[in-house]
Amino acid sequence: MAYTFTDLAKDVLNTVKQPMSVNDVWEKALEMGLVQKLGSAGKTPAATLGARMYGDTKYAGENSIFIRVSNRPALFKLRGQADVDVANIQTPKEKVPTFKERDLHKILSSYVLSDPHFSCYTTTIFHEKSKRKAKGQNAWLHPDIVGVRFPFQDYEDNARQLMKSMSVGICKLFSFELKTDINFSTLRESYFQAVSNSSWANEGYLVALKYDQDPEFLDEMRRLNNAFGIGFIRLDSEDYVQSEIILSAKNNEILDWNTISRLSEDNEDFKRFAHSVTKNLNVDELFSKDNFDKTFETLDEFLAYVKDKKIKV
Repeated sequence: MAYTFTDLAKDVLNTVKQPMSVNDVWEKALEMGLVQKLGSAGKTPAATLGARMYGDTKYAGENSIFIRVSNRPALFKLRGQADVDVANIQTPKEKVPTFKERDLHKILSSYVLSDPHFSCYTTTIFHEKSKRKAKGQNAWLHPDIVGVRFPFQDYEDNARQLMKSMSVGICKLFSFELKTDINFSTLRESYFQAVSNSSWANEGYLVALKYDQDPEFLDEMRRLNNAFGIGFIRLDSEDYVQSEIILSAKNNEILDWNTISRLSEDNEDFKRFAHSVTKNLNVDELFSKDNFDKTFETLDEFLAYVKDKKIKV
C-alpha cells in the first residue's frame, strides 16, 4: 500500500510522543526522511498534511486517529497516547530567517512576470525614499512592489495603432504587500496593511513565503478575501514558477487616482514607475523594460540566488 500523509503523521507522533502542530509534524518528518516515502507530495504538502489531520479530528468522531488537544496553537496527539499538560509542552522555536524580506522581491517579480494571470513588470517601492511626513501620516500607504501588465508589447505595430485609435484599455495595475511569514497573530495586521496600500490598483495581493497551515487560518483568510478583495499568493523558494495564487483578488475597474497622485508626489520609485507606464503606453515607441525590476533569466540563476541568500521556508 502507498505511504500516505496520515501514515507520516502517525509515524512522527509515535516517535515524538507528545502533541505537535501540523508545521512541527511536517518539519520532523523532513528531519526523519519520511517525506520521500510519499512519492508525489504536491505543491503545498504541509497544507495537505494539515487537511488530513484536521479532517480526521472533525469528521471521524470516536474513530479518529488523531485528537486535537488545543486550539491556538493547534496541537495533535494520537488517540490512545497518554494525556499531556499542553501548557508544559516545549515546542520547537521558530528559526529566525537569515535573509531579508526584500531578498524575496526578485522571486515575486520573476513569478508575476512568468504567470499568465499577471504577466506584469514590477517596481520595488523603497519606503525610506518617501518624503518625511508627520508621524503616522504615511503609515500603510506604500505597497512593497507595484506591477503593470502591457498585453500589447509583443503585438504587431498595426494592431497596436488600432488599439490606440479605439482607446482600448490595455493596461492593468497590481499592488503587492510581501511578508516572510504570516500566522494567526500577524494575519489581520498584514492583511489590512495590504488593504490600505492597494486601494489604488486594479488588483491587490498579500504575499508570503510561509503561512500557517491551520485550515482555520485559511478560512479566516477566505473571510477577509470575501469582505475586502485582497488576494493571497504563496511564494515557492524551490522554484518561483511553482508559486501560486491561493486566493484571487477582486478586480477593481475604477482606480483610486487620489492615492496614485499622492504616491507619485511622495515617492520617487512610484513616480518612476508611473513614468515608465506612461512611456510604454505610447504605442509609437518601442516597449522598454529598462526601468522595471530585474528578474531571473534561468532556473539555475534562481537556485544560485536562493542558495546565496539562504532563503528557505
